[in-house]
Amino acid sequence: MQAIQPTDNSAQLSLTSPLPEFLRKSLEGCASLPTLPSVAMNVLTIARSPNASVKAYAEAIEHDPVLTTRLLALANSAYYARSAPPISSCQEAVARIGLDTTLAATLSFSLFRQKGANAYLQRVWSRSLIAAIASRYLAEQLCPSRKGFVFTAALLQDIGVLALKSLYPEEVESVYETPAEHHPEVSHNEHRLFGCDHAIVGAWLAAKWGVPAPIAEAIHTSHLDFSSAPADLLCIRLSGHIADAWLSPSPAQALVNLMRKLESSHLTDHLALAALLNTIEDQLPSLANILEVTAPTHQDNEALLAEAQQLLFEQTLALSARLDQQQSELAQLLERQNELESRSRTDALTGIANRGWLEEQLDTRFRQCRDVGGTLSVVFMDIDHFKSINDQYGHLTGDNVLVSFGKLLSAVVRDGDLAGRYGGEEFMVVLPGEDANGAKKFAQRIAYRLQEQPMTWHEDRPVYVTVSIGVACLNDGGFANSTELINAADKSMYFIKHSGRCGIAVYGH
Repeated sequence: MQAIQPTDNSAQLSLTSPLPEFLRKSLEGCASLPTLPSVAMNVLTIARSPNASVKAYAEAIEHDPVLTTRLLALANSAYYARSAPPISSCQEAVARIGLDTTLAATLSFSLFRQKGANAYLQRVWSRSLIAAIASRYLAEQLCPSRKGFVFTAALLQDIGVLALKSLYPEEVESVYETPAEHHPEVSHNEHRLFGCDHAIVGAWLAAKWGVPAPIAEAIHTSHLDFSSAPADLLCIRLSGHIADAWLSPSPAQALVNLMRKLESSHLTDHLALAALLNTIEDQLPSLANILEVTAPTHQDNEALLAEAQQLLFEQTLALSARLDQQQSELAQLLERQNELESRSRTDALTGIANRGWLEEQLDTRFRQCRDVGGTLSVVFMDIDHFKSINDQYGHLTGDNVLVSFGKLLSAVVRDGDLAGRYGGEEFMVVLPGEDANGAKKFAQRIAYRLQEQPMTWHEDRPVYVTVSIGVACLNDGGFANSTELINAADKSMYFIKHSGRCGIAVYGH
């Protein structure tokens, strides 16, 4: 009899977080990956068919008496039967639990053979069972028509652990044999080792078996944030957090953390936490027994919720007590913000004002002068032949020239004046209260200093520069705003540059 071959859908799997290429090649070449028996592959083939039916599922499963018996046990368990009469046929069992859950059960019966497994694998299967029960409970509230799909994806969300343990048994020992307390920490450690986590590997493995694409995609995203997701995926993602809280060494604190996460979501309207915990407590033992997984330790839900509520109350008080500390921290943040604002006003290279701060301050002072009838002048400067300096000596020397020129301006301005770098090799000085004659004298002092003082040295040789300077005074034109005043000084400066450079021109004179 010819063996049934699985349908490999892994190449078509859409992964928003890709499977690293080295890991994909290793997985494809690994002979010890978990495999499925022929009956499970046959059920998968039927699941991919658009005409899948209860009868087709039942006929495929009936070829395996052990699987049929366990499926009947599941359908007659407290998880599904409740007050319904017992059933005795495979077709009735499939009809009762649904096609998606039949698929999940078939795969799980093949995979969860772990009674002798190590403690961490037992924890993985326990997490999967709790998540499956929790997700089905949530789906009954949020998306009843999708509860079978949700149950299946939640139950299979951690199957990637099987593949990683088969592929790298020694490397994963630090991740799985001494497990982290929180599942996200496990995922972080997997990313550190493999460049992805077991959810991505699990999606690939499911697609490799031929699991329907929506289920494989749901496995892939099962560990993402639940704050914004469609209802069915939200149930799956939240179920993992619930399972982690149930299995936590400090379940009450874990529940508090979960409740805080839920405070900002609409889920609090649908999630009756006590009813959910009771559902898990009632259904977990029988489901674990049917799947041959050791059930987690029994929880006293009433005491657990009471402790969680007390912790929540105590932590709320502690948060209130921290108000003074937070106010102090806020003051420090404001101080830091002021420091950052000061830096935002400064040119990074020269340490003097930048263009934005120059223009803002000039605009403020321009309006003040216009309101009170005062005056001010602008001195606009451009270092001559600066490109030649960069070309001849290099950009480091050019930067040194700019820095030294900025220091020269800082040394010659008075208190209340503002010197800054306007851009490139252009500089500007705002002189409040100064008329055109005083601004021209200021410009002459700069030109004289440049004759006497080199701006830098290159290979023990001094580098001197000259500047073209334009001056504009508020009193010498009908300037409507500060921009027109800058443009006037700029035009005067360009008059000098076009007239041979190294000189001073005053607008209107």
